[in-house]
Amino acid sequence: MLALLTLNSCRDKAALDANGVPGKLLIGSYGGDNPAQTKGALEPFRAYLQQKLGMEVEFFYTTDYTAVIEALRSKKIHMAHLTPFAYVLATRQPGLEPIVTLGINGSPTLYHSIIFTNTHTGLKTMADVKAKAKSLTLCFADPASTSGHLIPRAYLNSIGLNPDNAFKETMFAGSHAGSILSVKSGKMDVGCSTSELALNKLIREGIVKREDIVILWTSPPIVNDAITVRSDLNKDFIKKIQDAYLSAAKDNFPAFSKYVQLYWPDPRIMSYVPAQDSMYNQLRSIAGSIKDLRLNK
Repeated sequence: MLALLTLNSCRDKAALDANGVPGKLLIGSYGGDNPAQTKGALEPFRAYLQQKLGMEVEFFYTTDYTAVIEALRSKKIHMAHLTPFAYVLATRQPGLEPIVTLGINGSPTLYHSIIFTNTHTGLKTMADVKAKAKSLTLCFADPASTSGHLIPRAYLNSIGLNPDNAFKETMFAGSHAGSILSVKSGKMDVGCSTSELALNKLIREGIVKREDIVILWTSPPIVNDAITVRSDLNKDFIKKIQDAYLSAAKDNFPAFSKYVQLYWPDPRIMSYVPAQDSMYNQLRSIAGSIKDLRLNK
């Protein structure tokens, strides 16, 4: 609610001139499991964008993905960093387009969803989960999370486990870290998250040990986040923003790498690469295959 109230104040700031160019570029971003850390890591990149675009740039941070989507739809911000599923949800209505995604050696980065437990449950495989589901608790991350909700929900459905009624209890932990830590502590039996972007981050930070977590299932590769702009912005201005992202690793590596290395261990092989809407069609198909997909917590 606080995030939405903050974004509501952005409406006048987000006005475009007669040519479709804003006076200040407003960018929405999910604050992650540690909003202060995310904000600190993105500050150098904000300054880089400001210098490249020749205008003031401001990031707005929310505590969930749906607030960012709503801010885009209601034109309170001009662009946003969206996870793949959040992008799919946002583009159910027209008016948005992706411009870039993170890449490794020139190709879009991929990551994986995982379903996991802790060592004390005795669960070793998904067959064990299926056999004991009625006595187990399950937690997803955020409702609009790709690896923390959409992908594992689709997989569970495919093996005959409807998360809404197959388990003793199903809940949203609110974040990837929340899901992992809930399972590590024993509060929940089974969790869903991402290996590269959440579990490995917590391991590197010393919050979780690798031996604390038993991975029961790993998804096929998932295409990474879409940095997305409103289509009503001036086309030349959109191209200017895209070019700034595409050249960031070369033009200002310290600013580029400070945020990237929160989640990826070697930003030296990374850069932003162009993104196309079609890259997310497979996720659209998965989302469309889930009957009564609910996003409320």
